[in-house]
Amino acid sequence: TVLLYDRGCCGRSARGTGSQSLDLELQTLDAVTRAVGADRFDVFGASLGAPVAASWAAERPRSVEKLLLYGGWVRGQELTKPGLREHVVGLLAQHWGLASDVLADLFAPDADTATRAAYTRYQREAATPETARKVLALCYELDISAAVSRIQAPTLVIHRDRDRAVPLAQGRALAEGIPGARLEVLPGRSHLPYVGDAHALAKSIRRFLGLPAPRRRAAPTLTPRQREVAALVTDGLTNREIAARLYITERSAESHVERIRDRLGFRSRSQIAAWFIASGGPG
Repeated sequence: TVLLYDRGCCGRSARGTGSQSLDLELQTLDAVTRAVGADRFDVFGASLGAPVAASWAAERPRSVEKLLLYGGWVRGQELTKPGLREHVVGLLAQHWGLASDVLADLFAPDADTATRAAYTRYQREAATPETARKVLALCYELDISAAVSRIQAPTLVIHRDRDRAVPLAQGRALAEGIPGARLEVLPGRSHLPYVGDAHALAKSIRRFLGLPAPRRRAAPTLTPRQREVAALVTDGLTNREIAARLYITERSAESHVERIRDRLGFRSRSQIAAWFIASGGPG
């Protein structure tokens, strides 16, 4: 069983104006685990999720079977120079559109144009400018140096060697601070785990968890009708507009979009659009 959740004020979680903090992150994780009745489990934290997962493991050692940390850090202030840090956080508050482009370039330099465009749109859909600013500010403020030595779970720290968002030095510091932790360095510049050699990352994760290596799946395909719907999604049409264009009910249009998302493994319409463009469009 794999559990995923959106942090407060982001994605499908209720919007709000509250502050972002490590305490809130831990409270959210606590609420999720209580809701499903999970007492002991493996924890995988990526990016900001890594210091959050590490803090959880330090505070609640009995609940963590194995700990996986990808693209994480110990001291947020060391992620980048103070001047650049202030500039990016300020840009988020002033121009979310431009800032999301900057973050896409920082997090996914190896992504193709369509994927980067989809990620940019995804950021804007997932959070308000104020929430994005608060989350990024939290990244820079976090310092878990006092917590890492208390982690007891078997831990694997994975980091890409040229990660543009989080320097490898922080991944090393994370592994060195956790008793018995192992560091695995993979090639790549992209911070987003699904950009670059995602197969190598998945292979490392599954090996640590004692699972079979992942199989490389064939490229997903859509039915002619689904490609037709994907084309309309790419054109920016709503479900109601798609229904009117294809002479079907709005519920049918919604079902088509959901099936497309399930088949492609996507969460947003912008990801469908990016895939459709990258796959060559109609045909």
